[in-house]
Amino acid sequence: MTVLLAAAVCTKAGKAIVSRQFVEMTRTRIEGLLAAFPKLMNTGKQHTFVETDSVRYVYQPLEKLYMVLITTKNSNILEDLETLRLFSRVIPEYCRVLEESEISEHCFDLIFAFDEIVALGYRENVNLAQIRTFTEMDSHEEKVFRAVRETQEREAKAEMRRKAKELQQARRDVQTHCGLFIYSN
Repeated sequence: MTVLLAAAVCTKAGKAIVSRQFVEMTRTRIEGLLAAFPKLMNTGKQHTFVETDSVRYVYQPLEKLYMVLITTKNSNILEDLETLRLFSRVIPEYCRVLEESEISEHCFDLIFAFDEIVALGYRENVNLAQIRTFTEMDSHEEKVFRAVRETQEREAKAEMRRKAKELQQARRDVQTHCGLFIYSN
């Protein structure tokens, strides 16, 4: 069964900056797999994948970082490479520069985009434009929610001002009424 276990952007030393697991996996397991990744690579080889007894790492260098997919060993390497290319193209869509700080700053945007590419370990049939559209749709819903909330807040403030004016007027009326009452005695 072909399954994509995880996708991560990590440093050359194997430290995860952003990691998304698509199947049930503990944090220590993914950190261990990513920490082992740099030790498995041979710098002289042109391959973009490395295998262990249990998993396959499919990777692409991104300047000082790596985009790494961790798959089952029986996955289709050609599909994995195509998926890797899509993941690698998504990152510049959300990050201006491919540096650790920029990746960390946009980690949630990247995770949402990663979720559009893979669901439950299987690649979705999407392209870069669709991913952008889907993630922006979520943002549109958020904007609508914010607009409704801001309208409610404005209405509440207007109601508070109206009530404050009513109370002020009531105080004036009481003072005027009390003043008339005092003078009439």
